[in-house]
Amino acid sequence: MTLPPGARLRTWLDRLQETGRLALAERGVDLRFGVAGVANRLDGTQATLFPKPGGHPVPVVSGLLSQRAWMAEAAGVAEPDLVARFQQACREPVPSAPVTDGACQEVVHTDVDLGRLLPLPTHNEHDHGAYLTAGLLITRDRETGTQNVSIHRLQVSGPDRLGALLLPRHTLAFFRHRERLGEDLDVAIVIGADPLTLMASQAAVPLGQDELEISGALRGEPLPVVRCLDSDIMVPADAEIVLEGKLLADVREPEGPFGEFPQYYGQRADRHVIALSTVTHRRDPLFHTIVGGGREHLLLGCIPREGSFLSELRRNFPCVTGVHLSLGGTCRYHLYVQVDDPAPGEAKNVLLAALAVHYDVKHVTVVDSDVDVTDPTEVEWAVATRFQADRDLVVVQGTQGSKLDPSTVNGVGARLGFDATVPAGAEPMRFLRIRVPGEEDLDVGALTSPAPAAWRDAVR
Repeated sequence: MTLPPGARLRTWLDRLQETGRLALAERGVDLRFGVAGVANRLDGTQATLFPKPGGHPVPVVSGLLSQRAWMAEAAGVAEPDLVARFQQACREPVPSAPVTDGACQEVVHTDVDLGRLLPLPTHNEHDHGAYLTAGLLITRDRETGTQNVSIHRLQVSGPDRLGALLLPRHTLAFFRHRERLGEDLDVAIVIGADPLTLMASQAAVPLGQDELEISGALRGEPLPVVRCLDSDIMVPADAEIVLEGKLLADVREPEGPFGEFPQYYGQRADRHVIALSTVTHRRDPLFHTIVGGGREHLLLGCIPREGSFLSELRRNFPCVTGVHLSLGGTCRYHLYVQVDDPAPGEAKNVLLAALAVHYDVKHVTVVDSDVDVTDPTEVEWAVATRFQADRDLVVVQGTQGSKLDPSTVNGVGARLGFDATVPAGAEPMRFLRIRVPGEEDLDVGALTSPAPAAWRDAVR
């Protein structure tokens, strides 16, 4: 069986290079702002490989998945089929395949000094310092053996110490259980995972479902995993780098500020702490970094959310045919929902359900099936021509939102809904979209050619 292009990191880099989407930076680009600056300038057009960044022997790579089309290509599907493919992988996970040897453990360090072992970029102007931004934080429930995989911002606070922002999700649930018992929680941080595993790590699935098994489903075969040296956590065997350690019970230390996905800074506060015991890696590892607020940061969390939101809404509203988290809404805060022939009043019910589907969702716009839900210009057109504020606006005050949204008060704020569907009972011609018959069937290439310099003669 042929694996999808994104099943291995280095194979994906080969694919990007062959298609002109991998840029090679000059040697020695500064780790402080230099790597992030180059990556941002190429954001969405090319991934970047940085040899000897800041003089460090380990190269850095960034921008692996900075277009929706790239994510679909990595999964081996057409772009319109990506969300459905992800939904299927979540419904039909494939158990991982344990192996005894993994490339990620070719070299072992028990004297942990992150600054010596890894190239540590500082991205944005007011970031507290260097951060690990593309590490998959893997935890394991000791009683059940179930794992969780997620990405968290990890501040380098010392040679073997990390500060971690844990939002109210599954990693925090695992940790709180251990902390109540007065125990630390084993963790592994995987840097340089393959693109499919990166995508799988962001799946919104029930507590106890191992996202590595979603990666296996995206691959079409079990993901090879190897046991950590200091715990029972299983990590992708072909990863580049693995950090092993513990989330410390009853310990909080200052973390932040850090440039986050809304393109503002997450503020400094006392947060969770990870103490590292072991670092393993390939003989010649690659270090993956995700620049805060860039396309890779936004899109990695977008596709999994779209799949989850679509499933949730369709469960109660069969009229829902599509969803889209817009780039302008940070791929988190603005949700567009497409409906087909809703019953009178049903669009507003869909709107209310969509506002409640996740605490990140702040503004929801519901449109009809003749509007391309993936095109913000089309959605804006629907709002401009089908929406009246006194009739179609829904405001819900005092709700839990994103704590990273600076317009909220500690995460509490208002939510807004726009019903931009055609009003029930409207006269057919009143909202009929204009069209030119036969336009879509024209062979424009055969009917036109570039105008010559002597275009005046051509029209005589």
